[in-house]
Amino acid sequence: MKRMSHNDGMLSQEEIDALLGGAGLANTADDGSEEAYLTHMEMDAIGEIGNISFGSASTALSTLLNQKVEITTPTVSIIKKENFKEEFPYPHVSVRVEYTEGFKGENVLLIKEQDAGIIADLMLGGNGTPAAEINEIHLSAVQEAMNQMMGSSATSMSMMLDKKIDISPPQIEILNVQEDKGTEQIPDEDVFVKVSFKLKVGDLIDSNIMQLMPIDFCKELVNTMVINDSDINHDPSATEHEKASSPETHSQAVEGQSEPVSEASIVPDAQASSKGTNRLTQSSSVRVQPAAFSEFQTLDTSFTASNNIDLLLDIPLTVTVELGRTKKTIKDILDLSPGAVVELDKLAGEPVDVLINHKPIAKGEVVVIDENFGVRITEIINKRDRLEKLN
Repeated sequence: MKRMSHNDGMLSQEEIDALLGGAGLANTADDGSEEAYLTHMEMDAIGEIGNISFGSASTALSTLLNQKVEITTPTVSIIKKENFKEEFPYPHVSVRVEYTEGFKGENVLLIKEQDAGIIADLMLGGNGTPAAEINEIHLSAVQEAMNQMMGSSATSMSMMLDKKIDISPPQIEILNVQEDKGTEQIPDEDVFVKVSFKLKVGDLIDSNIMQLMPIDFCKELVNTMVINDSDINHDPSATEHEKASSPETHSQAVEGQSEPVSEASIVPDAQASSKGTNRLTQSSSVRVQPAAFSEFQTLDTSFTASNNIDLLLDIPLTVTVELGRTKKTIKDILDLSPGAVVELDKLAGEPVDVLINHKPIAKGEVVVIDENFGVRITEIINKRDRLEKLN
């Protein structure tokens, strides 16, 4: 509401007209306030979704970088596109992901350019020293890291919301709002929800990683979460289970006994509960009867496993002969060229492994039959070893 005139202490005509027209404090609030777009409940729900989904994303990033990664509880706020220059004064790397199944919307992940350089160097086998300038190779490495993170995040959301969620391959770009570069990555919206996480990667990064999401997409997320919780709370099977465990049902179940158990006959022992036990004290005796089990039918032994094995004989299996293995960093793979030699972990003349459906089953030696390679089986792995490898 406007202030009163400093000259006469009276309201101006415009203020009087506004009041008579029904404009109150609620309508004169700043249109940019967060409550004008999302309620506190919706913002808390978005923060909870981000907290759960990015918990698994931090695990995926930690595995990729071989560093301890911490992503703390998010902070949710509303920002306008017109204020991007104040929100992002430094260059960032933006990763745009589109939800293709489960939701329809876009999500932009933002990380500072320097932090992205550190992640790229770690992905390429370095010690975390950022390059002076991020090139296409660095962007590809960061893109793969963000792809793994967003994939893990989508999987967590699928489990939390009980619906299949899939995303498109991420699109990566350098975002420099001050120079109006890379802004085409940002969805064509005027107002966004910003979810900011504190990101720590070992002793190398202590910064922020941010999500930008359109308002409508966030509302769809929240509505799905609310509907999912409502379905769980009103699950008929859960209701029946609650009825079966209620005192009234329990009383009816033992009604036919000569000594029924009253509602007050079983009470919690406070002392036992304080010690972490579930001991119950009974105020009256309970009639205990032996359990009765139905008879098992005798199996027809004429139909044995040897007769039944014929049903499995036409099932196809994949046979693979493995010459050897090795591990390489992304940098080593990018450096490969025609004529490069990849050294394996097997010695010359050492038996090769024969795998059935990717499980080791035998060993052998490579032979040549006419013009084709073959393998001569020299050893079959014993049953115990085969069972251990199948687990």
